[in-house]
Amino acid sequence: MAKNTARVRISRNIYLVLAFIFLSCVAVQIFLAGMAIFITPAHWMNHIFFIHLFGFNLPVLMLLFALAGAMPRWAYWQLFGIFFLVFLMYFTANITGSLPWAGAMHPVIAVLLFLLSWKIVRKSITFIRKNNQ
Repeated sequence: MAKNTARVRISRNIYLVLAFIFLSCVAVQIFLAGMAIFITPAHWMNHIFFIHLFGFNLPVLMLLFALAGAMPRWAYWQLFGIFFLVFLMYFTANITGSLPWAGAMHPVIAVLLFLLSWKIVRKSITFIRKNNQ
């Protein structure tokens, strides 16, 4: 295990903050989709625009801070899961013309992405608390 230096502690805390921001962004993204469905389809543009702000950007930053913070192996596997689910989200959003049933998987994957993001936040909080004592 890496020495608990200031760089490691700060990197782990930044990782946690980014994980929480990612979780919040997923929740906002689901909310925007709901607004597009139940209020007005004009909100689809917000939904489409917003994903480009955080979709792959935040997980890449999380990966960099996980490396700098010498996070355990589970953090990298969970980030791999995030990357995979975000890829599936893009795939299911863009393949519906050819495979309409794949579009139906889009909200299911969104829920999985939210749950995995929640798990990352919870596990990171526990890990950081345990290692800061």
